[in-house]
Amino acid sequence: MRIGFFDSGIGGLTVLSEALKRLPNHEYLYYADTLHAPYGPKPKEEVRDYVLRAINFLVEEGAEMIVIACNTATSIAVAELRQMYDIPIIGMEPAVKPAIECVSNKDQRVLVTATPLTLKEEKLKKLIATLDIHHQTDLLPLADLVRFAESDQFSDEVILPYLKQALHDYDIQTYGAVVLGCTHFPLFRDSFKKIFSSEVQLIDGSKGTISHLEKLMLKQNAQISETPSVTFYRSGVKLESEKEIEPFLNILNRLGVE
Repeated sequence: MRIGFFDSGIGGLTVLSEALKRLPNHEYLYYADTLHAPYGPKPKEEVRDYVLRAINFLVEEGAEMIVIACNTATSIAVAELRQMYDIPIIGMEPAVKPAIECVSNKDQRVLVTATPLTLKEEKLKKLIATLDIHHQTDLLPLADLVRFAESDQFSDEVILPYLKQALHDYDIQTYGAVVLGCTHFPLFRDSFKKIFSSEVQLIDGSKGTISHLEKLMLKQNAQISETPSVTFYRSGVKLESEKEIEPFLNILNRLGVE
């Protein structure tokens, strides 16, 4: 089966890596819209246009299912896309539900980190309003983590001061769970672990998203491919050379995909 993955950049590789580990025998198309990244600080309508263009491209490339591996793009465009296409389109949202469920007592809080645009969207606000009956949730925009990931900056010297400054006004001792609500953020899991107590759960939506994908594939009796592969695109341009593809493979290797 041919499955399209879409993200504004390399963040969606955290979701694709989960698919490659659990569902390896398929053809994957990975579209990174790096020409227009990051999405988080941009106007909603501008991002919507980029997302619609990218998904149309993946459909024309033969994608039979699509995973929007970007919380921001999902919040803005997934409902519209499902009306436009007959194929299954799976979106992502910050993993608020499992985070709230894992908090051991009502005195602990949940910190939802994401891009500014995701945190502003009504979709997330409604989700939190429905689930957070004890008002335990705080929000924290971390837009620069996307920029750091896209520029291959993962060192503690860069990331830890940024996180500490962003968390300056938050009592980190009160948190039982932190939601990594952008697909770029799990790439900084080790940095978050150095900021928060080892007892704090760091939760992202990758596993749940791929579980949903797997269920849909079983329902549709998806056939495995005789030639499993991953094809990479940057803003609509297929990547052919090893040099172009290498940054994507490096991130997948970092995530445990050989």
